[in-house]
Amino acid sequence: MLLRHTTKEVRERTALTVNPAKTCQPVGAMYAALGVHGCLPHSHGSQGCCSYHRSALTRHYKEPVMAATSSFTEGSSVFGGQANLLQAIETIFAVYEPEIIAVHSTCLSETIGDDLNQIVNKAKDEGKVPFGKYVIQASTPSYVGSHVTGYANMLEAFVKYFAEKTNEKIRQINLLSGWVEPSDMRELKRIMKMMKVKSVLLPDTSDVLDTPMTGKFEMYPKGGTTIPEMVSMGDSMQTLGLGEWATTKAAIMLDNQCKVPFDIIDIPVGLKATDRFIQALAKAGRVSIPESITEERGRLLDVITDMHQYLYGKRVAVYGDPDNIIPLIEFLVDMDMKPVYIVSGTPGKHFDSRMAEILSERVPEAKYKNGPQADMFLMHQWIKENPVDLLIGNTYGKYIARDEKIPFVRMGFPIVDRIGHSYFSTLGYTGGLRIVEKLLSAIMDKQDATCLEEKFELVM
Repeated sequence: MLLRHTTKEVRERTALTVNPAKTCQPVGAMYAALGVHGCLPHSHGSQGCCSYHRSALTRHYKEPVMAATSSFTEGSSVFGGQANLLQAIETIFAVYEPEIIAVHSTCLSETIGDDLNQIVNKAKDEGKVPFGKYVIQASTPSYVGSHVTGYANMLEAFVKYFAEKTNEKIRQINLLSGWVEPSDMRELKRIMKMMKVKSVLLPDTSDVLDTPMTGKFEMYPKGGTTIPEMVSMGDSMQTLGLGEWATTKAAIMLDNQCKVPFDIIDIPVGLKATDRFIQALAKAGRVSIPESITEERGRLLDVITDMHQYLYGKRVAVYGDPDNIIPLIEFLVDMDMKPVYIVSGTPGKHFDSRMAEILSERVPEAKYKNGPQADMFLMHQWIKENPVDLLIGNTYGKYIARDEKIPFVRMGFPIVDRIGHSYFSTLGYTGGLRIVEKLLSAIMDKQDATCLEEKFELVM
């Protein structure tokens, strides 16, 4: 296999990244834009860049992803892409009729120094933006950050452009969603409905990237956060941001621009993170927690208790986006599993402090790292030093899992060789049940496949 010659000896690297545990900013910007109703993402760069970003999302969600491009040529790459973008804006509104064009930059346009704000303002001044239509922009160079950074930058751009403050507060909260699946966004809305909390979820890719087959193509599906909803966010009582990396910038922008106070909490993955989310939702929405929510929590606890003997002490390696794996690591520790190796390609100082907080007492031997050199090569080296019982992460981990004969649970982005992630949530207490089921299935399948004949049991 491709990774069979990975060495056990770990050497400190300051420049080289091997098999990065991330992808580039524009992919995240495009995904965030798809969560706004009637919005067409636009990639200001070469045609190849846009094709890659679209295919990355299409392969994961198994849905057609619509996006436009400035289609840089050699001339644009030298002299700038202003003319391309001005023409693109005019053509897109005339042909595809979106409500919003969400422009994001690429390595190429950032390197040559295109000023997106200036170009968009020029398009407005020249009448290329029809009345009642909008063009927004976000800077998303691929050579820094990751897809999570791009998601955060585009989310901030939506808030900056649309949120407005009036003199009348609305009894609602803003829920800024981190990078999660359409199924997860649907689960967030279900929980808020159960708790009778009025809210605006931004972005919202449910009914956009999990649409039913009707036999009719819709350029802009019915889902997504609407323009009036985004405008109303400036009058909300409070903002809850799910994930330090994905939502902090947008929450700060809302506070600075419209004086809406905010709290940043973990994405509700597992037990404790969901507890904090439910409590924060009840406090922000000024509602009580219904018995039905408590019952869902009890069912999750019951399953963990019933199957604890199969989870206890299992050594786990995890990689992915920091906002997603931090609460997942906490959940694994709560189930007495041992997440011993953790990597995330997205940089940020908050990672180390949260990992230390979660792991220092319960799993002191754990190794963790984030940033450019926290890659799949490092993860594989750690596993070769001392094997694990389970690997959790996106599809790219299948090579390591195959080489090292490790049970593998797919979570995160991208997942291109399995289905289900778009339709079955892993958030909240019910999502926690799905996570436990996936973990147990992988562990017990391995036990069935490798145990001695006399240990092969019908009932486990």
